[in-house]
Amino acid sequence: MNTMRAIRAAFDKRGQQSYGEGVNQLDHALQCGYCAERDGAPASQIVASLLHDIGHMLHDLPEDIADQGVDTVHESLGSAWLSQHFGPEVSEPVRLHVAAKRYLATKEKGYYDLLSEASIQSLKLQGGLMSEDEVKAFENEPYFKEGIQLRRWDDEGKIAGWEVPDLGHFEPFIDGCRRD
Repeated sequence: MNTMRAIRAAFDKRGQQSYGEGVNQLDHALQCGYCAERDGAPASQIVASLLHDIGHMLHDLPEDIADQGVDTVHESLGSAWLSQHFGPEVSEPVRLHVAAKRYLATKEKGYYDLLSEASIQSLKLQGGLMSEDEVKAFENEPYFKEGIQLRRWDDEGKIAGWEVPDLGHFEPFIDGCRRD
């Protein structure tokens, strides 16, 4: 199965599921990808933003798994899958987007207060605020800045009813970044 077909299959399987944010997985992905494109990001960041939550669509756990107190570690699952199809410029910001939330909640005044209930719930499951050592380790990640920027688009892409381009619009970006 080629990359685009696999991505479409993942969104077909679980894209209509919610994750507590008022939009479904597909709408969230499209909004995040659009935010990156709107801001003039390189294709790799557009693809990473579009596919940052693909890990949620690769497992077979129920959509309310966070309510059961379980962290799916979707960032690792998604990054590992993406690394089979794309270079680190796509997979690494995806791997780091959860750590970026933890980092921003720790380091940026007022960030935590802007998080939705669902984001606060997942933050707790994902390790909560960072220790000083975790902050330093995160800041030394090669794709630290891209992970932070992806997180910003992730936070923005949760608007019910926001009309953005469909998945087909992003196919040229995906094709241009894939390595298979």
